[in-house]
Amino acid sequence: SVRRIQRKDHRESPILMIKVRCLASGSSGNSYAVDDGKSVLLLEAGVKAKRIVAGFSPVLSRVAGCLISHEHGDHACGAGELAGYGVDLYASEGTLEAIRSSIRHPYRCNVIRVGEQVQLGSWVVLPFETKHDAAEPLGFLLYSTAAKEKLLFATDTYYIPNRFKGLNVIMVECNYSPELLRENIAKGLVPESQRPRLLQSHFGLQNVKDFLLANDLSQTRRIYLIHVSGRNGDKSLFEKEIRQLTGIPVTVF
Repeated sequence: SVRRIQRKDHRESPILMIKVRCLASGSSGNSYAVDDGKSVLLLEAGVKAKRIVAGFSPVLSRVAGCLISHEHGDHACGAGELAGYGVDLYASEGTLEAIRSSIRHPYRCNVIRVGEQVQLGSWVVLPFETKHDAAEPLGFLLYSTAAKEKLLFATDTYYIPNRFKGLNVIMVECNYSPELLRENIAKGLVPESQRPRLLQSHFGLQNVKDFLLANDLSQTRRIYLIHVSGRNGDKSLFEKEIRQLTGIPVTVF
């Protein structure tokens, strides 16, 4: 008789990894989705809800909620209508209070707090403090129980007080280059009066470098640079310098 070799069907146990999708990034609007193969989290609602729903339609049935970092329009303008599509919103009390007038379905609003974990689908969310000219801005440390990976999301901040270990994926703002900002001010393209606000509310290239060097990147497999300024930023330069600094693949949205 012929002995049959039993082979495992690898399709039964696929390797899950966090996937990052970008619908919009920058001062005109921000909207992202992170997918671990089980559940999806939307990050920011800074474009119209119809665009978010259409853009993420393939994964919409697995969306466990939308995290909003702060109330500014390029991060939250679509939040009110998105709640009307049945998507639960998660943000700080300060953020939700600031956008309350635009939300017709308040029962979809959920307060999250710095240092307090919340589970959304297959994700564990840990909010942390950021520094921005907003009511109560947050960053998010996300852990996927499905993929067993950690993702850090931080935008619109000039400083991140926390340090993190074991990050697999990093999504961090890289808004401007100090040199480009100086050049644009000298040319009259950017008013000098905007410099203090920019420096005290956004992450520039040097901020990103300092942040990455201060954290454990031993398990990081991908860095995403987000919210790049169209005038004061340079995507190819940012990608090159962060890749050379860390030796980690970099994607710029």
